[in-house]
Amino acid sequence: MSVLTRDEAQNRARLLDVHRYTIDLDLTGGDDTFDSSTVIRFTVRADQDATDTFVEVKPAELRSATLDGHPLDPESLTENRLPLKNLTPGEHELRVTARMRYSRTGEGMHRFTDPSDDETYVYTQMFMDDVQRVFAAFDQPDLKAVFDLTVTAPEGWTVLANGITEHLGDGRWQAAPTPPVSTYLVAVAAGPWHSVRTEHRGLPFGIHCRRSLAPHLDTDADEILDVTRACFDRYHEKFDEPYPFDSYDQAFVPEFNAGAMENPGLVTFRDEFVYRSAVTDTERQTRAMVIAHEMAHMWFGDLVTLRWWDDIWLNESFAEYMGYQTVAEATRFTDTWTDFGITRKAWGYDADQRPSTHPVAPESVEDTASALLNFDGISYAKGASALRQLVTWLGEKDFLTGINNHFTRHKFGNATLADFIDSLADATERDVHTWADTWLRTTGVDTLTPHITPGENGVCTLTVDRTGTRPHRIAVGLYDQDLTDEGRLTLRERVELDIPQPDGTHPIGKRPALLVLNDGDLTYTKIRFDPKSFHTLDENLSGLPDPLTRAVVWNALRDAVRDGELPPATYLHTARTHLPHETDLAVTQGVLAFATTQVADRYTAPDDRPAALATLSSLCRDLIRRTEDGDHPGLRLIAVRHAIDVAAQPDTLAAWLADGTVPGGPELDPELRWRILGRLAVLGATDETAIAAELDRDPSATGQEGAARCRAALPDPDAKDAAWQAMFTGDDLSNYLFTATARGFWQPEQADLLRPYVTRYYEDAVALAARRGPAIADAAGRWAFPVHAVDADTLRLGEECLRDADPIPALRRKLIDQLDDLARALRVRQA
Repeated sequence: MSVLTRDEAQNRARLLDVHRYTIDLDLTGGDDTFDSSTVIRFTVRADQDATDTFVEVKPAELRSATLDGHPLDPESLTENRLPLKNLTPGEHELRVTARMRYSRTGEGMHRFTDPSDDETYVYTQMFMDDVQRVFAAFDQPDLKAVFDLTVTAPEGWTVLANGITEHLGDGRWQAAPTPPVSTYLVAVAAGPWHSVRTEHRGLPFGIHCRRSLAPHLDTDADEILDVTRACFDRYHEKFDEPYPFDSYDQAFVPEFNAGAMENPGLVTFRDEFVYRSAVTDTERQTRAMVIAHEMAHMWFGDLVTLRWWDDIWLNESFAEYMGYQTVAEATRFTDTWTDFGITRKAWGYDADQRPSTHPVAPESVEDTASALLNFDGISYAKGASALRQLVTWLGEKDFLTGINNHFTRHKFGNATLADFIDSLADATERDVHTWADTWLRTTGVDTLTPHITPGENGVCTLTVDRTGTRPHRIAVGLYDQDLTDEGRLTLRERVELDIPQPDGTHPIGKRPALLVLNDGDLTYTKIRFDPKSFHTLDENLSGLPDPLTRAVVWNALRDAVRDGELPPATYLHTARTHLPHETDLAVTQGVLAFATTQVADRYTAPDDRPAALATLSSLCRDLIRRTEDGDHPGLRLIAVRHAIDVAAQPDTLAAWLADGTVPGGPELDPELRWRILGRLAVLGATDETAIAAELDRDPSATGQEGAARCRAALPDPDAKDAAWQAMFTGDDLSNYLFTATARGFWQPEQADLLRPYVTRYYEDAVALAARRGPAIADAAGRWAFPVHAVDADTLRLGEECLRDADPIPALRRKLIDQLDDLARALRVRQA
């Protein structure tokens, strides 16, 4: 498929004004294809001579195309481009009819049949350049148009779209015309949905899921709608422009590749957010944040849209920042920035230290394939961190004034970084242009290191060394030992500093027991500790009173491990010492996840791994014992999950599975049962009979994924071969079943059995990605990569693949990142 370049998009935008799409989709034609009819009304600008351009469409069969009533040759379609020749200035009408393929990979029009009840659902994901899998379009974000949509669906289905839909009878549904929106934001979701509908501020609100999840959606409907209403109201307090669409539907759809998608009026979410098993309050907070994130996009991205994909940050960084901030302001989830600090920010730090790093706002993104690669920890987490720093530096009042300037100037249009900075500049005396150049046009992570110098009368001074170039406004936390409680630290003072410091030093009084740079996590930087502070943390980390401060400290220790400055065993010792006393769910989960998947599985040499797992098992047992009173169900659930994941012997897990409960709770729900069975499979303590029996017990889509993961995890040559063939030879696995199989396949405990597959991986992954496209390429690079094989041979094979095999961009980017992480793991082991 030809990808659209920036130059091509700019040339076409100078040539055309697109006014209206009239689209008719017929979803009644069978399991594999659907019919698509499109009428596009557009104008060639008067200052243009007769010229050529093209429209994008990627059909199974192009049946007909006419331009101004004159037929076009379907054979002229080259890959996904239909040429439009000798266009003269003035009005034009293009008609295209085609048969289109349903997707099984979450791209275009995805089709899913629920194994629980055999009901079928379809939904669109048009993002970047997938609209052409559904209907013909001038597919670029700055050619906005009005969309009229009609859908014919099977009897008993409901059709959702960007606007309010009306059932016309005989399976025909008509959606209200949209305001001007970009092609990638058009959305359809059709099927026998279970819906909960209400109204807020005169607008229809709805939440929808497949029927088999109806009881679980109903259980959480009040919470989901309460969060939705609270965020909606808070955005109307922040933004002068009212919500710009006619309704607000949220559809939880199966096998969705992203967390969610901001289609105006019809946000689609992965339906794992409809919880069918127990979750922690932090996971509920994450769902609330995603709701707020996608709603922020109604303004940042939908009302005002980027002109080209180099300004992804104008969408994602803002929605990320607004999501966390607004949930903290408007809902019961007030500690969102702790979760951001321990989870999302680490994603940004990691991405920003790889060879594939890029500025938050790159100078240029050459084409759509390159743009797709930038939806990463930099565009989301680093960009949101930069905005949080901007608000700290600018002040929220001026920041919101600048945002509202931006909406007023560009509503229902397109804008660039320069446009946004100009809107901010009009709201403040500060030099936001220089700030943008320093923060948004640069790459990498700064490091701040404190130096404390004793002075006269016990007054110490602080000097902060900066590795990097960005200015930072930070808070410095000064903590003293609590004399009444030896393990507790008390905050003496938070000092605000600008880095670099104008006079080089800052008086801080008597020497604190602990000094924490970037306390409150208001900027984006790595931090280090002075020797006395590090010693204090070794003994008293859990005595810090604020969970956000603890998150900053744990992130610093994480960075030190990754940089080879702190031995992995020391990190595990610190976790073993302090995590049993942790009260914050996000911190507990974040530390255990890093300790398990990175420290134990990658940074620790194979001979030392049993000891690392034993340490983590002991830690989890302490947490389980501590939560026996039932007062901390979230902490207990986290501890039980991780106890399962690090178990080295099967007996306890097998007893839990047989009894259907962990002694003292919780009872085993489907997620925990599949988790236990997966670990038993890794340890060779279960078999196909048990997996099949569990699938009979839970035949849902999630059960199918659990069974695929367990089967791939069995330490049996035939099981491994069957899983490999399913992933890399057959093309029948959906995106979710592919991921489940891949996640089961590679296991550190099975290194000898898996060694031949490490060699096969690169060639097979390149071929698979070329056949099945970016979504499966991403999954093959992320989940099917042999992350356990931390050795020079794996690195060499990967480097040869990048040099000689020409993987498609989505896979190439994933391999670059995985190989850099692998090289880092080797350095950590050697250090």
